Amino acid sequence: MEAAGLGLFMISAGLCTILLYHPASPVVKAIPVEIIRRVLMGLAMGSTAVGIIYSPWGRQSGAHLNPAVTITFWRLGKIASWDAAFYAVAQFAGGVAGMALVATFAKQMLAHPYVNYAVTVPGMNGVGTAFIAEALLSFVLMLVVLCVSNNTRLARFTGLFAGLCVALFITFESPLSGMSMNPARSIGSALIPGVWNSVWIYFVAPPLGMLLAATLYQGLGRHVACAKLDHENNKRCIFCEFQRTQIRSSETDLSPITTLHHP
Repeated sequence: MEAAGLGLFMISAGLCTILLYHPASPVVKAIPVEIIRRVLMGLAMGSTAVGIIYSPWGRQSGAHLNPAVTITFWRLGKIASWDAAFYAVAQFAGGVAGMALVATFAKQMLAHPYVNYAVTVPGMNGVGTAFIAEALLSFVLMLVVLCVSNNTRLARFTGLFAGLCVALFITFESPLSGMSMNPARSIGSALIPGVWNSVWIYFVAPPLGMLLAATLYQGLGRHVACAKLDHENNKRCIFCEFQRTQIRSSETDLSPITTLHHP
């Protein structure tokens, strides 16, 4: 489910980039102003994220779609190490498969320099700016997800808030870093054309930003309920199952002496 989710996201990214940036596209001819096309790209990708999060599979897997998100919830103790490892593997596989599928049917258009497989590379301001931007955006996204998903009144809107962040970040930040926030998304675009320009940024900055957001959130004494982005459904939750297992294990490990001292 995680592989399919990010795969669909990459298919959308590839097709929308062709539609909005390939010189032969009628959209480019009709809308020559780049900022307007960037707004449309943001809306398209934000809507794609929202659709995946609220899809049946997204509601069951939790719709992380991003190793940085999975690592952060693992750090928060909300996902088993075994599950986190396989989530990450699936996300990378899905990212590559999604872009490979687009390349199978539209390789010439996807390979055009103005499209370039929708790769994420630093902008004209350089590597340092791209790194800071990626870390900052990832920090903001994870903080928004934690604050909204753990608010009883707003939790059901977590996917909408996440999609809005994606749309805004693509519109206003993408010229700085390409707007990834996701190592698997960046690898999905980079692998086929072999574009490894500063790819380390997208492996280091997003997890760093999200982990800092989680540390801040916990430092403020806030509770994290679950690793799902949309929990208000009847789908199985492996994260809640893991937490119940942890609680039972803790209760079993209590010794008689400990119990006597802590009635």
